[in-house]
Parts: sequence; structure tokens; C-alpha cells
Amino acid sequence: MNQKIILLVLSLGTLMAAVDTTIVLLALPTITLCLHTNLFSSIWVLLAYLIVLAVLSTQAGRIGDLIGRGKIYNAGFILFTTASALAGISPNVCLLISFRVIQAIGGALLTANSYAIIADVFPPNARGKAYGITSLGWNVGALLGIVLGGVLTTFLGWRFIFYINVPIGIASVILGLREIRDSRVIKNKLDLTGSAILGVSLALISVGAMMIAGVGVNSTDIEEIIAGIALLPLFVFNESRVHSPIINLKVFRIRLLSFSLLASLFQGIGALSITFLLIMYLQGVRGLTPLQSSLLLTPGYVVASVLAPFMGRVADRGKPGLLAGIGLIFIFASLMIYYFDLTPITPYCIILGITAVTGIGSAMFWPSNATAVMFSAPKEYYGSISGISRTLGSIGTALSYVMTITVATLVIPRQVAFEIFLGTNVLDGNVSNAFVNGLHFAFLVSAIIIVIATLFSILGGSTNVKRSY
Repeated sequence: MNQKIILLVLSLGTLMAAVDTTIVLLALPTITLCLHTNLFSSIWVLLAYLIVLAVLSTQAGRIGDLIGRGKIYNAGFILFTTASALAGISPNVCLLISFRVIQAIGGALLTANSYAIIADVFPPNARGKAYGITSLGWNVGALLGIVLGGVLTTFLGWRFIFYINVPIGIASVILGLREIRDSRVIKNKLDLTGSAILGVSLALISVGAMMIAGVGVNSTDIEEIIAGIALLPLFVFNESRVHSPIINLKVFRIRLLSFSLLASLFQGIGALSITFLLIMYLQGVRGLTPLQSSLLLTPGYVVASVLAPFMGRVADRGKPGLLAGIGLIFIFASLMIYYFDLTPITPYCIILGITAVTGIGSAMFWPSNATAVMFSAPKEYYGSISGISRTLGSIGTALSYVMTITVATLVIPRQVAFEIFLGTNVLDGNVSNAFVNGLHFAFLVSAIIIVIATLFSILGGSTNVKRSY
């Protein structure tokens, strides 16, 4: 196996999954108009993708353990590419959402197994660098998604935000089928009962939370969330009794593993909200277009992309959890600057500088956290642990969106919040000032969440991975 080509394919998969997490955002107003639908229906083109990623990633990782990670990864690329082409020719919003669901299934197969494939192919003292390069793929993908979403929609039409995946996907599938092999297959049955319980639980929690953000608090959605949470103890009970669980719960006794996963969850909730909050500020308060807003966010992604491979090499030298914790301190600092200094007239150069600070923190956190997680994972559960890590990241993205919209609706009507989020409305006067105060509250909540993530990362970060090579 050629490690460089495998890393290229994994980075392209990560890049494509990241692109499709953000690229739709700037195209939603155009999709709403062209497909003759309403704003709340079209926003599910984005939300359905996030929910399916959150629900399926853990199971997709375990399937990779049992069937072969190479097979599942390549199947995910084929499914993702095919669904992208179908999404591009969708004649109505219902079919578009359906193809986005299929696309997300492929994305789950891709992302859930990527960390595990790196752990299979690379020795422990080289994984941090590899994770840093795939983190570069994620940052470049998120950046391209934001920028290309505006450029392609403006000059070529919204359908090209999906067509762009097709040539990249075809090339990646050819390389993946040739280079990525199944190095280790666990001969066990899939825990169908556990998969069903976990899937239903995550779906109920995710859909309930998204609906609360979309239409407001109501008894049905609260009941869905409570039912989803209530299923989690049943899942734990099932996993403790079956012969081949999705994941052996005993692995969570490993401090570095469990604390690093918890850090990943809270980092996702706290840090990913920054992008959503800034988009609403730049579009709703400063009156920028979606494309202009996205360009102001680019320094953070550029900094993260440049530094991530280097930070991955640093993580290889030992104590990746501690390095990840230091990265979270940078993210916390950026949130506190937003909390104290963001006003309706804050100079754009200051915002550019703060995004760079966030990028430094992200570059330190992601490759280091991935190194800590996969170093401490038992080999027979590489896929499951990789999937759980991706699941927690997807849940973080979804909850960040929910928190952003919910905070916005404390000050402005829900429909106006959606319009600001999509760049079709601008606030003025006292409403604008009140909205910024609401954003301050959201930044403070995010900062508290990041503190929790930092504590988990540092508490688990005393392990020196280099000593165990």
C-alpha cells in the first residue's frame, strides 16, 4: 500500500464531506426560489445531511470493523459521488432532500472509517502528522464550501454545488479501489439491536432539537428528545450483554480515550457555533452578502490548514491531549474577545485577527485529539471509535446550529432569524444592537462549553503516547 496515495484519498474524502457540510448554506435562498418551495423546507437540505451523519457514523465505523474498512470506505465514496450527481438534477425539494440523505449515508461511511484506516496504515509515531493532513483537508473543504457555495451559485447555478463532487469522487474511487485494502477484519456479527436502538435515539434527539430551532418549543419535540435520551440506558444495557457490541463499553475505562471523546463533543458544540454566529452578525448586522461574509471567515481556515500538519507532528512527540487542551485555550480566548469587543461597528481587521486565533486553536486541537483517541483505542474497535468521534463532531455541528438559531429568536422573530442566517435580511437601529447583545450571550455560553472541553482534554492529556511506541 502506498501511504501517500492513501492519505491523499482520505484527505479528499474528508474534504468532500466538509465541503458538503457548508456549501449548501449559501445556496439555500437560490434553491428556495428555483424549486418553488419555502425557506423552512429548503433548510432541511442542510439539516438532513447533518442528522444522518450524526446518526449513522458510529454504526458505519463498526461495519468497517466487521466487513473491512477499505470496502466500506470505497463504497461510501461511490454512494456519495452518485448521490451528488442525483442531487444536482433534482426537480423538487423533496427529491433533493432524499438525495442529500443518501449523500450523507455515503459521507458517514467515508468519515467514520478514515481515522481507523490511518491507524491501520501508519505507525503510532506518524499518525499525528497524518491526522494533521486530513485536518487540512477538512479546513480546506470547509473553506471551499463557504466560498464555492457563493461563487458557483452566483455564476453557474446552485446545481453545480453538487456537480463539483462528481469528477473528484470518480478520481478518488479509482485511487481508493486500487490502494486501500482491508488490513484487519473482525469475524463477528453486527449488533443489529444495538444499532437500531442507538440510531433511533440519536434520530429522536437530533430531529427534536432541529424542530425546536425551526418552529419553537412544543410538547411533541420535547417528548422526542426525552424519548431519545431515555433509550440511551437501554442501549448501554444491550451493549453490556451482547457478544459483539457496537463498542465494548469497557474501553471507556481508558481515561485518554473517554476524556478525548468528551473533549471532541464539547469542542464541536462550542467552537462550531462561532461560524454560525459570525455569519448571522456579518449578514444581519453589518449587511454583508453571504459571499462577502464567507471571505471574512477565510483567515481562520487558512491558518488552520497551514498549521494542522505541523501540529500533528508535535502531537506525535507525546501528550496529544495536553496539546489539544492548549488549542482549546486559544479558541476560548477568541470567544471572550467576541464577547467583550464585538459591536455593530467593530473594524473588520479585528474580526480577521480573531478568526486567525480560532484557526490556531483548531489546528492544535483536531490532529492532537484524533491522535489521542486512536492511540488509546483497541485495534478491534478502531472503526467503532473512529465512528463515535465523527458522530460526536456531527452532533456538535447540529447543536451549534440549534443554539445559534435559538439565541437569535430571543431577540427577533424566527422567520427573520432564518432570513438573516441565509443572508436575505438585514437588521437596523435598536434591533441590531439588541441582536448583538444576544450574540454576546451565545459567545459566553460557547466559551463555558469550551472550558468544559479544555478540562476534559487536559485531564486526559497526561498520557505520553511516545513512551508506548
